[in-house]
Amino acid sequence: MPVATEHPSLVTLDLSRSSSPPSCSAGLADAPWEHDVKSGYGPGASAADPIPLASPRQGTLPLEYRRASAAELDLRIRAARHTLGSRVVLLGHFYQRDEIVQYADFVGDSFQLAQVALTKPAAEAIVFCGVHFMAETADILTRPDQAVILPNLAAGCSMADMADIDTVQDCWEQLSELWGDTPGLDGRAPVLPVTYMNSAADLKAFCGERMGVVCTSSNADQVLRWALERGERVLFFPDQHLGRNTGKRLGIPHEEMVVWHPDQPLGGNSPEALMRAKLILWHGFCSVHKRFTVDQIRLARHRHPGVRVLVHPECTMDVVDAADEAGSTDYIRKAVAAAAQPTTFAIGTEINLVQRLAKEHSQHTIFCLDSIVCPCSTMYRIHPSYLAWVLESLVDGRIVNRISVPEAIAAPARLALERMLALAPKPAVQ
Repeated sequence: MPVATEHPSLVTLDLSRSSSPPSCSAGLADAPWEHDVKSGYGPGASAADPIPLASPRQGTLPLEYRRASAAELDLRIRAARHTLGSRVVLLGHFYQRDEIVQYADFVGDSFQLAQVALTKPAAEAIVFCGVHFMAETADILTRPDQAVILPNLAAGCSMADMADIDTVQDCWEQLSELWGDTPGLDGRAPVLPVTYMNSAADLKAFCGERMGVVCTSSNADQVLRWALERGERVLFFPDQHLGRNTGKRLGIPHEEMVVWHPDQPLGGNSPEALMRAKLILWHGFCSVHKRFTVDQIRLARHRHPGVRVLVHPECTMDVVDAADEAGSTDYIRKAVAAAAQPTTFAIGTEINLVQRLAKEHSQHTIFCLDSIVCPCSTMYRIHPSYLAWVLESLVDGRIVNRISVPEAIAAPARLALERMLALAPKPAVQ
């Protein structure tokens, strides 16, 4: 697996001078603390994604940070970082806004960043500018005395919230009633659980306790092969589209992949359909990647003959089939960087990454497939005001917004993560 790379400062994108289309909601430019007390995921999120009542909520941000100008916040963040020095490592996800990415020591996807955190044993604190499940993973993998901090506790993930421990356990009990839980003569389990990295710590623990494993979008093929060598079938959650696209690449027929709807008996399937299945796919999805369509690809090809279409495997199968290539955020980033000749790229993933690629590779024409694409609304919860607050709190000797996974959950979750790590050589850190 590739490793997050050390990242120099970036200049904030000036949307007024960009040909990129506006985002789907002007509210995304607002101060996120105005939305912290509301019940949804935030501006730009799908109204069809109900947030669980137990989801973390961010407390009131001190007034001085809410009132500070961008210039003042920049000075305060840089001053705090200088004071803290190597005591703190700041990690930034690819989907973060440029106003945050410019401060990151390392930029990458969720697991790349968790791996980077492992290489910084001298750091007292790891400030993870991403979403909740990412910070949980970092806490699971790092030392108990290292504090993992999420600048805004309300930065969650609607996909991760689509599978919770109660409904997954209920699913598992129903499947166990069908097949039992005793391995067959070939030693394979009747079913093996695989969770996407985009899931809560207790679901990673669920997999760890049942000989299951975690996967990312960049290693899903390898992980699924591993799981099918050890289980007659796989329960894959929470993202049905990554599971389906991966299954198709591995040659699993469509009729051997079923969707589990957690609000229906047997997930809405017949016992016969489940017996035929190699892949049982949880009914979850990414609201951003679900927005991309085949019609958008057709329009891009019509307007830009010879366009190279890259999409994320969280897109629906018909979109992945219509694209030229599908891969993780890091795959997309490297594909653009490797293009030797000026190329037109139409990209189906989160808009912050697309706009950053367009800026960093001006020799290419790069645009987002969706002309009114929504940025990830929960990633937008990480704002410089929150970053300044958590960093200055550390300077004052206080840890705020610490993400701590209880060891009873962390231990089996760590097993599932370590099984995944064992499938690939350890990358070198830059």
